[in-house]
Formats: sequence, C-alpha cells, structure tokens
Amino acid sequence: MKSEKFATAPQGKGVKRERNAMKWLLYGAALFIMLSSFFISSCARMGQPDGGWYDDDPPVVVGSSPADKAINVSSKKVTIFFDEFIKLEDATNNVTISPPQLETPDIKGAGRRIVVELKDSLKENTTYTIDFSDAISDNNEGNPLGNYTFTFSTGEQIDTFELAGYVLDASNLEPVKGILVGLYNDLADSAFTTTAMQRVARTDGDGHFQVKGVAPGTYRAYALQDMDGNFRLTQKSEMLAFSHDTFEPSFKPDIRVDTVWRDSLHIDALLQVPYTHFLPDDITLLAFTQEQTTRMLLKTERVEPNKISMYFTYGDSLLPQVEGLNFKSDSAFIVEASAKRDTIHYWLRDTTLVNQDTLEMVVNYRMSDSLENLVMHTDTMQIVPKVSYEKRMKEKAKELEKWQKEQEKKLKQEKKEREAEDNSPEAPTDSTALAADSIQLPLMPPPEPLKPTYNIPTAPEPRSRGLIEMPTPLAVCDTSKIHLYSQIDSVWYEAPFTFQPVSGSIRQYEVLADWRPGIEYSFEVDSAAFIDIYGLVASANKVGIKSKDPAEFGTLEVSVSGVEAVDTTIIVQLLGSSGNVERQQRVRQGKVKFEYVGEGKFFMSAIIDSNGNGIWDTGNYADDLQAEAVYYYPKEVACKEKWDTKLTWNLTGTPRFKQKPDALVKQKGDKKKQLKNRNAERAKQMGIEYLKTKGVRL
Repeated sequence: MKSEKFATAPQGKGVKRERNAMKWLLYGAALFIMLSSFFISSCARMGQPDGGWYDDDPPVVVGSSPADKAINVSSKKVTIFFDEFIKLEDATNNVTISPPQLETPDIKGAGRRIVVELKDSLKENTTYTIDFSDAISDNNEGNPLGNYTFTFSTGEQIDTFELAGYVLDASNLEPVKGILVGLYNDLADSAFTTTAMQRVARTDGDGHFQVKGVAPGTYRAYALQDMDGNFRLTQKSEMLAFSHDTFEPSFKPDIRVDTVWRDSLHIDALLQVPYTHFLPDDITLLAFTQEQTTRMLLKTERVEPNKISMYFTYGDSLLPQVEGLNFKSDSAFIVEASAKRDTIHYWLRDTTLVNQDTLEMVVNYRMSDSLENLVMHTDTMQIVPKVSYEKRMKEKAKELEKWQKEQEKKLKQEKKEREAEDNSPEAPTDSTALAADSIQLPLMPPPEPLKPTYNIPTAPEPRSRGLIEMPTPLAVCDTSKIHLYSQIDSVWYEAPFTFQPVSGSIRQYEVLADWRPGIEYSFEVDSAAFIDIYGLVASANKVGIKSKDPAEFGTLEVSVSGVEAVDTTIIVQLLGSSGNVERQQRVRQGKVKFEYVGEGKFFMSAIIDSNGNGIWDTGNYADDLQAEAVYYYPKEVACKEKWDTKLTWNLTGTPRFKQKPDALVKQKGDKKKQLKNRNAERAKQMGIEYLKTKGVRL
C-alpha cells in the first residue's frame, strides 16, 4: 500500500532527489509493514502492545431513547448510549437545556450512557435541545466528543434555526462568562420581568453564546445573571442586558476552511467544507448591574477605638444624625463622608470617649420603604470597639516593658563602654570627665509622631500633582511651614505652589505647581506643620524633585467620529499597559489632544458621557435606560519622544466584541478540548526508527 501523501511528496534534483524518493518509499513501506503486523497481532491477543497505537478516537453515540431528532416525544427521560465508557464533566454548569427548566433536571453520566430526566412538564409542539457543549469525553484517554447537542420535539417537527453572538460587560467590554442568554417572541418590555425565557444558552469564556432549536419568527434577546433560577429579571442585583433590536433567524449555504494537521506543528491539508451558516451570528449584548438605590444600613462598626463607621447600601444627601445617650454628642465628632455618601466615619474628638468602651447613641437616618421611598428611621445602638480599653492598656504595658528592658540593656552597654574609657591611660583626670554612674536614659518612650503619607512625584510631568494623606483629621495645618524651593544657578529660591484640601475630603491635600522643565525642586515640610485632633505632631519631611524636560515627551492627537453625539459628551481615556486610566479629556470639535505623553505603548477607550458627570454610569431597565456606551481603540498606540502622533478613530468602525485589545482582556477564553492525534506523531516516529535501521540518512 502506498499513501497518496507519499506518492505526491516533493522531489529534489540529482542524488538528493533519489535519496528523498527512497526515504518516502521506505517510510511508506515501513508503515505498511508495521500496520499489517499490528492488525495481525491484535487478532491474536487483546490490548495495546508496548509502543503501539494510542486511543485517540472520541466516544461515538451508538443509540438513544428516544432517538435523536425524534418527534412526538412524550417521555421526560432521555438515555444516550456510547461505544465506550465515558465521563460527563460538571453537568450543572456545562449542560444547558432549552426551553429552560424551572425544576432542576437530573443529569447523570455512568458507564456507557448518559441519562437526563426532566422534572418540568413537557410543552406541546416544542423543540427541546440538550446542549452538552464539550463536557463529554472517553473515560480513559479524555478524548472529547466535541460540541454535542441532543434534540427532540413534542410536536410534528424539529426547529433547527440558531442565533449566536456575544455578551460583554458594558463598563469595559470584558467578555462575560457563564451568563444566561434568552430569547422572547413576546416583544413587550414586560416579558423579561414576568415570564421565563423561551430558548436559552450560556456564554463561554469569550462571552460567546449560541441559542439552538429556534423556530421561525421575530425575537428579542436578553442576558441575565439569574440568581434565583426563575429565568426572568426579578432582582435589581442581577446583571442584565437588553436590546430593542429584533432578530429573525435565517440561514445560507456557506463554506468554511478546516485544517487537517499532520502533527502538532505541520499542516497536512486545508479542506473546504460546505455547511449551513445560521444568522444572525453577531448579536452583541452589553450587560450591566443596576445601581442599588435601595438604602439600608449594612453595618455599624468601631474597628479603631477613635472611629465609628456606618456603611449603607446607597448614599443620601442627608447624613445620619447622632445623639449620645451616655455621652454629650455636641461637637463629639468630626464627620467624614465618602464621595457617594454611602460610608460615613465619625471621628471621636475627645480621648475620654476614645477610652470609653461602650457608647450608647440614637441614630436617625433615612432608609427605603417597600415602595422605594426614603423614610426616616431610628436605631438605638451600643457601639463597642474591636479591642477593649483594658486589653489595649495591657498591650501598651507589654510594649512599655519591652522598651524598658531594651533601655536597661542599652544603659548597661553604655556604662560598660564608659567605664572602659575611664580606666584607659588616655582618660582625662580633671573634673570634666563624665562618670559612668551619671548616665541616664529616658524613663518613657517618646510620643508616636503623626505619619502622613506623602505621594509627591520625584520626576513630575508638567501637569503632575502631589498628594498628601493624613491618617486622622487635622487640628492644625500650618501652611507657613510648607515650602517649595527651586534651584537656579546653584542657588535655592522660594517657588510658587498651591497647597489645598482635595475637594470633598477632610484628610487629603494636594500640591500643585508649574513644574519648569529640567529644574530641581525641594518640597519641605517643617516639624509641627501638621497636628491631628489627638495632638500627634508630624515630623519634618523633605522630597527632592527634578521635573522632566518637555523634549522627553510627545503629543497624541485623535480625530474621533462614528457616533451621533455632541462631541463634548465623548470622553477619551488614555490607558496604560494594564488598562489603568492615565488621563482623560473631552472631545472638542471632533478632536482630543494629549500633551506631554511619555515614550511607551498605550491604549485608548471612550465613554459617551450622556449626563456630563465625567464618569461611566450604569443603566436601569425600568427606566428603559442603557448603560453609557464604552468603546475601545482596537490597536496599541505607540508614542515617542519629540514625536506628534495623529490618529483617526471611528468608534463604531469595528464590531464591539472585537474592539478590546487582547492585551487588556482579563477574561480569557476557555481552553478548547482537542483530540490529541498522537498516532500521527507515533507513526512518524516509528517510520523514522525503521528507516534508521536500514541505514537511511535522514
């Protein structure tokens, strides 16, 4: 026997051509002999001979009850038979049944069969699909069956249309894995909240879904992170996606190219395979989680003895009012609220209250009623610290004892050294000599200083700012003790700068300056510039700064198009290599320009800021409000020193599911199960070994 591959092997010239021809002939002959030997020996004894062929074949379906694609089915039990022992991997997450089952079906794989028992009543004239994805493989070698779907109908016909597409996180275009995608032929908005989905599928690691067994008609598609298993939107915390677009399934004949691999590195053939191409196959659903506007108090805690913290599910313009029962609440607190006003910290001013273990108080705050209206609510609370005053005092006593022992050890060492000096011939004999017994060390450790966090850039760009964060609220902030100096011709001069609180914060301060190129600066804070409400004093601090030269930067100018929006509502974000936002600017007159861009590789995203608040906002299904649109520039952007980079960006020029660059995608696709095809490699190795025994040089 001589295979066609060997017969058509490429020929060289002269001796090389003859040698290659002989090689291929011997290779084919060797395989023929060894294959013949294998089949003869396999008739004589069962099992695989050492060094023989692998089992690289997937399991084969040999029958089922009812038959695959059977019609007029009334049984809720499906049994599928295979030609070998199989295993079914994670049926709960990998097997999807459509129409969806409100009562969880029983799915078991054992031996050579899989049994699926449906618990819900069967619907009349309905096509049922049991999509196993790639969860089925043989038991011994793990050869996957591949994407396998079993279908039957309770009516006279099988519905065969399919719809496919992608679900992406609306905020960052990340693929959403494992979310449920469902179809409705009821096009009313209320269908999603009142009735279960008709046909369903789940997304894979690429966010891709494929809904099978679809009947002709007009549909709308939804996505839902179904937390209560009822296949409809019932909870505000469920991630969802909706679209007003409608879809009519269709198909067309098409051809795809399949690759046949000779081994793991070499392609044997490219085959053109006719298939039925179902449409649409590019539905894109943008999923979001609705803002939790229901306001409730989650918890109140006192992790640190000097701070009481309240955590709410949602913010409110009216902060809680606190009335002390066993302490005077007038001026007892400094109140710090988060930007969203959903977290409120009450810093205790008086150390007497800090040392008091139990603080009893009445708190008045607004919370949501059953109709989502904010109504006043009153709680009486007893707040205790995580660590009691007694335990804290014991810890301090231990620390003091440890410190005192260290001081005693240090004192003994110093006295020993002083006595050695006094007894040396060089020791002074006059009254100025210091006796060893006169050495004394502090009785108490020095007070702990206030420790601000300094985030001052040492090599600032022209528009950089510095940030200083205090661990506790300040009682004194003496700006006369805060300085910025610049060095010109080896002489230091006072440099202009601004030191001010960060908007909305009581513990953060920013340093703003016009950093001149190539100039050295020194940012200096004198001792006692900062004193907190407990009397802790900050030590002096100094930061050396040298601003960058503008010649080290380039510019990036982007012309933006592709969406129907007022250009000033479009925010373009310049992203770092990990996707972090480094800068953002609003588009004006169709363009945005980033100046002082350092050399490196960047990415870009854009937000359609519909409400003009400068941040991305989620959607709301009841208000028919989609999340604000997000786009990604699909390529990496390289910027260089002294170089003006200009780009044109059509925001909708690339389909949304192809926009986000692979380098930024954190949700990676599932690892595809593939047949190992080890026999091709084995055959090649056996042929090479045989040729070597015949003295053929390879």
